[in-house]
Amino acid sequence: MRFDEEDLRQHMVRDQLIARGITDERVLDAFRKIERQCFVPPAVAPGSYSDHPLPIGEGQTISQPYMAALMTQLLELRGTEKVLEIGTGSGFQTAVLAELSSKVFSMERIKGLSERAKSVLERLGYNNIYLKTGDGSAGWPQEAPFSRIIITAAVATLPAALPDQLAEGGILVAPVGGDFSQVLTAFRKKGPVLEAAAVCPCVFVPLISGTQEVS
Repeated sequence: MRFDEEDLRQHMVRDQLIARGITDERVLDAFRKIERQCFVPPAVAPGSYSDHPLPIGEGQTISQPYMAALMTQLLELRGTEKVLEIGTGSGFQTAVLAELSSKVFSMERIKGLSERAKSVLERLGYNNIYLKTGDGSAGWPQEAPFSRIIITAAVATLPAALPDQLAEGGILVAPVGGDFSQVLTAFRKKGPVLEAAAVCPCVFVPLISGTQEVS
């Protein structure tokens, strides 16, 4: 039996997300809507809805659908938030955030990836996304504070600049640990303190400081 892309999205949501405990209906609706195949190279597009990460070039990956959905659910987005994303990558997670929040400021150190993501996101009609090529570990202080921050690459510890850019009561989600194994962690800012809650083991490529201008 042959499935079209919409069928594949429906099966992905049912079998990979709902079956594993993703309950936020807004998150599920975003994953039903967004055409994930638009964000990956043509060579791997047939696996767009598969239950694993996919390479997108420059040594980077697009996250497994479940992990992207889980990180999004942990942000507890209601539609009014100003979000900082560290690691634009393919732009898929950026699109999910744009569906669920007011404004998304997304940073990517690799210029080629940032430009490709911009092209796709503009073609899909998003007008609440602001992209910047730069060192994500420094955040985007000119636009702070952010009510939500998501880091889509592994960090040994949180970059020092980011807690100061998180608004009071805000949520930061990041994979924290070594290069080959991390723990997905949700932080909530209460006064000067970030309260941490470990969620699950995960594996992400490491966050690298600096900017790669050429691709």
